[in-house]
Formats: sequence, structure tokens, C-alpha cells
Amino acid sequence: MQEKSTLAEGLEISKIITGLWQIADMERDGKTLNSIETSKFMLPYLNNGFSTFDMADHYGSSEVISGIFRKDIKDKNSVQLFTKWVPKPGKINKKDVRDAVNKALQRMQVDTIDLLQFHAWYYPDPSWLDGLFYLKELKEEGLIKHIGVTNFDAAHLRIALASGIPIVSNQICHSLIDMRASQNMAKVCKQYNVKLLAFGTLAGGFLTDRWLNKPEPSFEDLVTWSQMKYKRFIDASGGWELYQNLLNTVKTIADKNNVSIANVASRYILENPVVAGVIIGARLGESEHILDNKRTLDVLLDSEDISAIKKAQQLLKPIPGECGDEYRKPPFLTASGDLSHHLETIPKAFNSIKTGKNREQIFSGTEWEAFAGYCRAIKEGNRIHVSGTTATHGSLMIGGNDPSAQTHFIIDKIEGAITSLGGTLKDVVRTRIFVNNIAQWEPVARAHGERFSGINPANTLVEAKLVGDGYLVEIEAEAVII
Repeated sequence: MQEKSTLAEGLEISKIITGLWQIADMERDGKTLNSIETSKFMLPYLNNGFSTFDMADHYGSSEVISGIFRKDIKDKNSVQLFTKWVPKPGKINKKDVRDAVNKALQRMQVDTIDLLQFHAWYYPDPSWLDGLFYLKELKEEGLIKHIGVTNFDAAHLRIALASGIPIVSNQICHSLIDMRASQNMAKVCKQYNVKLLAFGTLAGGFLTDRWLNKPEPSFEDLVTWSQMKYKRFIDASGGWELYQNLLNTVKTIADKNNVSIANVASRYILENPVVAGVIIGARLGESEHILDNKRTLDVLLDSEDISAIKKAQQLLKPIPGECGDEYRKPPFLTASGDLSHHLETIPKAFNSIKTGKNREQIFSGTEWEAFAGYCRAIKEGNRIHVSGTTATHGSLMIGGNDPSAQTHFIIDKIEGAITSLGGTLKDVVRTRIFVNNIAQWEPVARAHGERFSGINPANTLVEAKLVGDGYLVEIEAEAVII
């Protein structure tokens, strides 16, 4: 029996999780796999201790195949089935959430989902929080055992956790060439006791012996979506030569330990104390690496091994942005290099109202706006003025007692208002920050610094007694569209 990892109370998982995203790739161009026959290829994984499987609503027939597999095994509690809900950007209501969860339950043939992971495309629209609050209700109802998220950055994971969403995990890309998870994300995970599920640890097969000392392929030579995606990661991290240097370093360590490059690559990520498991993809019925995967858990990396890997990593360029940014902003490190195979469009966060020849207004729907008779933002000509904004969504206060979480949510609202009026956060020329307690100025200032890095508007930060219990910070902004 293989060593397990505790993801949450009552949820023990295998440290190597079998990812089923390749099913979508195998069903490209209208092809459909035989669900019954394909499900049989999951049994060898379970028999070898790999009891945890990860899928999603958009991974082709993965949920259906997994449901058939679970139904046919004797001990149904011996397997953990994780799935994801990836709604289109835009408003989310309770019916949307219930329908999505019920669909997953039916496809997987279960009464409750072990782990339902939520993905948000566009943070400036606070609807993503609605989705999580509704999922929390369904958890309390018993349809979901645990809530996770996928591809969240550190700031928005913090916002959700500080707002009372019982998130136990965040599934993100994390590999030898992508160490974003060891920065801000690790700090949030430690503070809120959240675990990471790491995918991309083998970089679509590039972090294996197969590509050692091989010439750089063209994109036309790449045959799977995973290869197309992770070749972009290699390019973003400095290119083929530096990647091959890393690969040769890992090969030396692998030979020393009598294992494969893949074993070392995955083991290194498992050394991160906030990582509960690594997700390794399987092409069921076509390509299985069960025995090689088992060797990963036996690898013991010593200080010399870790030092050699870090030395090779230092030559690489950091993957740009925060965790999950590859799905939200350029450079899009996706198979297509954009979001064309994920989304058609992203709706505006708020609707603008024309109030004059060169004048528009935005209302965000908080009770404060109606009560005090003001708008969230107003555009006159090419100038946008954003009212003093607190961490309010509808009638809810977001971010709890975490000043950083409140600040990030406020900047999201400011960005949502500005973009809905035709600008961007880069157009901001002035911000004014009011903190309720000057002792909390630093996390507020740091959050502002993260979001406005490279924009650097004129700024003022002062202590001021804020209206409303629990509000720690208020920010107003001005933007000029050039």
C-alpha cells in the first residue's frame, strides 16, 4: 500500500494523482471513446495504489468514464474522484451552480463529490465569489464533501479564504521550470492551511528522458495539447538551451538514484511542504507509466541533489505573473497561445449608463450606493473617477479581517469599473488609500504594490475612521484614457 497524503480532514489521497485531462485530447475532432472499455484501464492504477483521479467537466468523457469505473469496483470508498467546474465568465446564480453539480453527480454516479474544484476566469467581476458562496451552500447540503479551486493566484485564494469559503486545495501548475507556487502562494497556503495539487510537473512530457539532448521541435512537430502548452513554458523560461541544461542536471541526479528524470522532477515538487500531491496525466489505454510513477515515491533527494537543481533553475527566467496568470493575461501559456479554445468573450463586470454626451456612470450594486446616492465610477471625456471603494459585494463584506484580502478585492472592483468604462488598470494615474488602523498600513500597501507594479500611480495613504463595521481599508482612484 502506498503512502497517502492528507488533503483535508477525512480525505486521504494518493501522493501521485492520476490526471484524466488527456481524455479531451484523445476525443478531439468529434471522436468519442468507448466509456465502458476505457474505464477498465483505470483499475491497474488503483491496484498499484494510485487511488485518486482528477477530471473536469470539460475533459471530454472523463467524468462518465470514472463513474463507470467506480460503479464496477467492490470497495467504492477505496477511490477518490476529483472534478472541476469551469463556468463561462459572467454572472453566476444558484441554479447555475446546482445544475453544474447535479450534472457532475449524475455523470460520476455518486451522491456526493469528494472534491469539487472551481475555476474563475475574470476576477474584476465579483461573480466568481457568488459561485464559491453557492458551492459552500451545496457543501452544507451534502452534495459536495470538499471545495477546492484551480488556477487561483495567491491574492484571490486569500480573498476567498478570508471571506469564509472552506477551500482545502488549489490545483496549479508547478514544476522544475515553473516555481511560482513557492512564492506568494506558499505563504497563503501556510497561513490558511491549504494544500496544493500540482499539475504540469512533467511539463507535458518535456521533463522526461524522452527529450534529453534532442533538437528543439517546431510547433508543427508537437502532437498533443500538453506538448504545445508546455513548449510555451520552456520558451518563456529562457528557451531550449537552458531547458536542456536543466534536463541534463536532473539526468545526473536520476542516474545517481537509479530512477528516471520524471521521477526526480515529480519528487522535487513533492518536497514542497504545501504540496499534497502531484497530478500525472494518463492516456488511458494508450500510454501508462504506472511502474515508473511508483518509483517516484522511493526517491530520496539529498542536499547535493537539491542544490544542483536550484543552480540550474537560477539560470532560467521566472515564468511571468502569478499562479494561473497563463489563463488570464498575456503571454497566454496555453496550447494555442491565447484563449481561443477556452473562451469566446469575457463580459464587462458592470453595465455602464449613458448620462450625457460625454458622460457615463457605473453602479456596482452595493447597498451603500443606493443609500448615499452616488455611483461607483463616472467617466467624463477621457477621465474616469472611481468613488471611495470598500470590500463590499452586494450586502456582504469581503475579506474578513485580512487587510490584504480586502485591499485586493477593492482593487478588483476598481479595475472592474474602469474596464467597464473602456479603460484598464494601467490607465490609473492616482490612488488614495484610507486605512482604519494605521498599524495595518503595510499589508495594504504591499497589496497595492503588487497590483500597481509597473503602473505606479500617484498615491496617498492615510489613517481615517471608516464608515461601517469591519472595513479595514477604502480606496479611490482616477484614470486617464490616452
